[in-house]
Parts: sequence; structure tokens; C-alpha cells
Amino acid sequence: MIRSLLVVAPHPDDETIGAHALMARLRRRGVAVQVVIVSDGAGSHRNSPRWPVQRLVHERQRESRRVLRRIGIGAGEVRFLGLPDGELLAHGPLVRRAIGRQIRRLARPAMVLTPSLQDDHPDHRVVAAAVRRQGGVRRLTYPVWPAGQRLPGARPIRLSGQERLMKCRAIRNYHTQTGRITDDPSGFAMTARQIAAFSRPQEVFAEARA
Repeated sequence: MIRSLLVVAPHPDDETIGAHALMARLRRRGVAVQVVIVSDGAGSHRNSPRWPVQRLVHERQRESRRVLRRIGIGAGEVRFLGLPDGELLAHGPLVRRAIGRQIRRLARPAMVLTPSLQDDHPDHRVVAAAVRRQGGVRRLTYPVWPAGQRLPGARPIRLSGQERLMKCRAIRNYHTQTGRITDDPSGFAMTARQIAAFSRPQEVFAEARA
């Protein structure tokens, strides 16, 4: 049994898409769960007059804290690195150092979750690479983009009906990403199909390769 779990999310909401049920289960078992969110999440709506960067970043952080609090992860266990959304490749060494510091502080035995190196989003691949050679912990990856992607060698964790419902509600509670912002024609909003794929009846994790 692990003593601590660190979920590394490139953007606010990736932690919930990847591991909402797993985090909730482990918290109920007394495992210390921490979350590091690497980017500021400001890239989803760059052209919104009503949601300038500072307001959007603040709200996206609030959404993550609120969702995580409901499964027993307090604000003190959530850290935001605030790096530029969509530009993590230019900050690779900083990402590695910051995540490495968090990993070294974990109580052992520990497990670290990151997106897959095969993820379609470049920010996700940067985060995955930053954890790739970290030692002393078990490293697992989770799928994000495309929604519903399959990872080679992955092992699914079946969700109960209640867990699936709670996860779907949690994803929808990231309102900035599910349709609340309407004044940016090029802005991002999850579709109903994507939300369904993100809240499928299982969470999938694969051992990270060195």
C-alpha cells in the first residue's frame, strides 16, 4: 500500500479527467494525495473580453480547488506552478525541477501520475517527460487527449455507477471549460461526447517507461 500519491496535471481539470475516482478511493483509505497543476490554464480563451487572463486563471484555480475539496483534498495539498499554457516546451527544465522537488518530498512508498508521452497535447508530453526519469517512486500515466484514448499495456480500474456519476459531475463543474465562457468564438469548450468519454466506466493507467 502506498503512503502518498502525487497527481501531476498540465492544466486545471486534467487531474480530475485522469484520476478523480482513484484519488477519492485513496483518500478514503488514508493515503496523502497531492496535486500539482503545471500551467496557468489561460490558453483556453485568449480572446474573451469578459475573461481576461488574470480573471480566467483565478477561476480555473478555484474550480480545481472546489472539485478536489469534495473528495477530501484540501487547498494546502494543491499547488499551481502558473507556467504559460501552451508554452511548456520552452520551460522544460523549470517543469522538471519543480516536479522533482515535489516528488522528493513525498512519503514513501509513493506513486506519481502524469499524462502519457503519446498524448496529443504538447504540454502534456512535456509534463510526462519531466517525470520520466524521476526515481524512487512508482510512475503511472493516464490518458487525456484524445478523449477516450487507449494506452498500450494499460490496466483499467472499474468505476462504480456512483463513482462515474460523481466524476461526470466533477468534470462539468469546471464551468470555464464546459460552456460558461461564450464571448470567445475560438475558445475551448468540452462537447457532450468528450465529457462522456472522460467519465467512462473505468479509469486507465499504464506503467511509465523510463
